[in-house]
Amino acid sequence: MRELLLRGGTPWRHPGPADVLVRDGTITAIAPRLTEPGAEVIDIAGRLVLPGLVEAHCHLDKTLYGREWEPHSAGDALADRITNERTRRGGLGLPDPDNAAALLERMVAYGTSHVRTHTDVYAGAGLDGVEAVQEAARRLDGRVTVEQVAFPQSGILRNPGTAELLAEALKSGVSTIGGIDPAGMDRDPVRHLDVVFGLAERFGAGIDIHLHDGGALGAFELELIIERTRATGLTGRVTVSHAYALGQIDAAHQDRLAAGLAEAGITVTTAAVFDFPVPPLKRLRAAGVTIACGHDDIRDLWSPYGSGDMLERAMHVAYRSAFRRDEDIEIALDAATHGGARALGLPAYGLAEGSPADLVVVTADTPAAAVVTRPPRDLVLKAGRVVARDGEPVR
Repeated sequence: MRELLLRGGTPWRHPGPADVLVRDGTITAIAPRLTEPGAEVIDIAGRLVLPGLVEAHCHLDKTLYGREWEPHSAGDALADRITNERTRRGGLGLPDPDNAAALLERMVAYGTSHVRTHTDVYAGAGLDGVEAVQEAARRLDGRVTVEQVAFPQSGILRNPGTAELLAEALKSGVSTIGGIDPAGMDRDPVRHLDVVFGLAERFGAGIDIHLHDGGALGAFELELIIERTRATGLTGRVTVSHAYALGQIDAAHQDRLAAGLAEAGITVTTAAVFDFPVPPLKRLRAAGVTIACGHDDIRDLWSPYGSGDMLERAMHVAYRSAFRRDEDIEIALDAATHGGARALGLPAYGLAEGSPADLVVVTADTPAAAVVTRPPRDLVLKAGRVVARDGEPVR
């Protein structure tokens, strides 16, 4: 029985400094002045303890992380980026498990415990991306948990054979089915959602839909997703990523959709990238909607930006949301932790007795300060195992 005692830190949302006792990968006690003969003791006095960070939206199969710099070559439109990637990825040897594993290593060093990655599945590529990501995850040897979404990057209906490949991905162990702009991409939102929700019901999968369509069109699609979630009984298992429309419609319309999203248990995930609209996080949270966040693309043919640091991503979310008060900045931190955990359906997540000992220790006065200053990760635990110290992975 392996025991570890973290001495003197301040666990987030606990009333004050406390020790954290870990036994066999699980938090067994959080209280001041704990004693446990035989336990390994690590002094973290004066430092903040956070639950393991959750990357709720990225694309590991696309990343060029770990390579020499690759200049960005795509145009500004969504269609330009899709075409550019489809044209160039083969020549660059993508998907590459080496790149994906290098990015996962860096994520571990930054304190990420769980990753949801959207993996391209389309005719011509087959399940190469799924297999590359599976191989990258194997190389991390349990130091991070990776969940894949079978993602139809170029649509479903407009690409014959894609629906069948999505089913094959789910048969291979992928746990979540993706979708993309049912109206803007496939020009038939009802049939697109028929496929996505049909596969989810058939395989017992979750759903995570990219929704870039803005304004009234995007809002209409959100209504369709809410209705379909209720009708299929998939409450709590559906996520809408980006949801730009929520940041573009009027407040009354936002409130109506927020109520529907909350009732259907639909998560909204944002990346807060570039100048794309950010959903109204405070309004959504007030309505009871779960908010998660992620990087989206990280150093790939879609974007040269991204570090893999979820505290940095939380800072972007807070900044783009014009959050200044500590309690508001913590909304972004919640999205990078508890919100992401709810989106991924993680059981018993958090800083509580009985929770998996996925922990991050940083030198910061407050949680908001941790988001704003993004200090080095002093210590990272995954299931009670030390996987990073002083900003570097431990193998």
